[in-house]
Amino acid sequence: MSDHLKRMVAPASWRLARKENRFVTKTRAGPHNGGALPMAVLLRDRMNLARTMKEVKLILSQRSVLVNGRPCRDPRMGVGIFDIVAIPKMDQYFRILLDKKGRIVTVPIDAEAAKTRLARVRNKTVMKGGRVQLNLDSGANVIGDHSVKSRDSVILSLEPDNRFEILDHFPFAVGNMAMVFAGRHAGRIGRITGIITVPGATPNRVTLEDANDGTPFETIDEYCYMVGRETPAIASWGIEA
Repeated sequence: MSDHLKRMVAPASWRLARKENRFVTKTRAGPHNGGALPMAVLLRDRMNLARTMKEVKLILSQRSVLVNGRPCRDPRMGVGIFDIVAIPKMDQYFRILLDKKGRIVTVPIDAEAAKTRLARVRNKTVMKGGRVQLNLDSGANVIGDHSVKSRDSVILSLEPDNRFEILDHFPFAVGNMAMVFAGRHAGRIGRITGIITVPGATPNRVTLEDANDGTPFETIDEYCYMVGRETPAIASWGIEA
């Protein structure tokens, strides 16, 4: 299978110049899958820190780029929503978010903000001894408790001494704030006003009110990423609701 993708069919969220070159690097299979941005594209095409793939590989070989606190050495590794990308040697830190049009943006943050990240709970497993393991959409597994459920979000510490310790969590519940990360409403933030359970294999529906103008809209539960309770915590992370 090819490691490259034609730019004309690359996801619109990547915001690439379509006709400058014919191909672009594909994302290696990982937790974010289709919505992720390859590290090579991020460094070369979006952040202008490299001009060629050779330069990208040189930067990564020096362990200069951290993703969620760990060095990234794979130019095809995908970075997705709420990932923390840090370049300590340049004192630069970024949070990966979506803008109002559902496009991936890199929002500059300070070193203190880069010590935590938001992660969505995909599912959970009860382990031996009754301990609860939370399986996150970022591919990580952390030990939690029974109060955290699937589709909730947790705030994790990225500091080496207490890496992936749960600092807070936002339940998937009516009244709380969610960001839609896929579908026609990708990038919108709103308050959940209702969760409609649909029998069978059809996804459950979620109704929301836009955080800006109160306009109602609807999506499916799989597309909701919890970002706060009374107010969206994301507003303090460098991008407006």
